[in-house]
Amino acid sequence: MSADRKALSRSYKETPRTMGVFRVRNTVNGKSLVAASVDVPAMLNRQRFQLESGFHSDRALLAEWREFGPDAFVFETLDTLEPSEEPGYDPASDLKMLEQMWLEKLSRAGERGYR
Repeated sequence: MSADRKALSRSYKETPRTMGVFRVRNTVNGKSLVAASVDVPAMLNRQRFQLESGFHSDRALLAEWREFGPDAFVFETLDTLEPSEEPGYDPASDLKMLEQMWLEKLSRAGERGYR
């Protein structure tokens, strides 16, 4: 591996991931999958990949993906969480709280979820 590739690889690994809450939204019926992740862009890619390959864990979402097609779905970041500078910081509880806030907010707006 060249020095340039090593530097790029190291830089990528050291770049903080975007933590937060994401949504996969069905634009036809308004249903959404909402969840939190320590790496939102990677999780959105994973959701899309699993739907496209037909192996998503949420059967209702997958069935509607097949019924309505990929153009009926939007993949979006709802909120982000800034990483703490505190040594040993574990974002799990903060992410869970942020996810709950979004689920409540969307529920009050009449939005239905897949889970």
